[in-house]
Amino acid sequence: MPDDTPPAVDEGTTLAGALRGSLARSGGVTGILIAATPAVAFVVADALAGLTWAFVALAVAAPVAFGIRLARRESLRGAVVGLAVAGVCAAVAALSGEARAFFLLPTLIPAALGVVFLGSVLVRRPVIGIVLNRLAGGPADWRDDPRLLRVYTLSTLAGVAIHAVNLGARGVAYAADQPAVLAALGVAAAPVFAVLAAVTLVAARRAISPASPALA
Repeated sequence: MPDDTPPAVDEGTTLAGALRGSLARSGGVTGILIAATPAVAFVVADALAGLTWAFVALAVAAPVAFGIRLARRESLRGAVVGLAVAGVCAAVAALSGEARAFFLLPTLIPAALGVVFLGSVLVRRPVIGIVLNRLAGGPADWRDDPRLLRVYTLSTLAGVAIHAVNLGARGVAYAADQPAVLAALGVAAAPVFAVLAAVTLVAARRAISPASPALA
């Protein structure tokens, strides 16, 4: 008898499957929220009790978040970087005496990343291709594949646009002295780029020629 069972769908070729994978690599929704805990604790404590208590809340929340990330078996490097960033941001806020200064460096990061993304397109080495091509299963010489190069170029340019919007929104919130908005924008950045990565992976996998030797 003929087999009427529909063929299995490779999750990596569907947007929903790729999005689940991208979020998982970002630590999942829980991981994103845990990473944001120090900044949220800082903002909440500052709003309720002032800057001094904001530093106290941060001193408690940052190590706790670090421990939880390790317990969840997240990347040790990522956990250490998160702890170090919280410390540097706290030092900037302490020197300035303003809660919003806690977000000064994170506000400038989109500008730096936007320059990197745009520069990589100008030299025909789109950074998203460098980061995601192996995950997409693309060939080592993907820069010579017009379809793949187009996918990664457009995706990197989308990244430039996202960084520009992020920088503009953060700049407005910083000028308006809105630490809560700055914290929210920081939390939103990870899922936005998870969506971009998912769309890129689906487009790249569909662009890969069957005859192209995929990376192992």
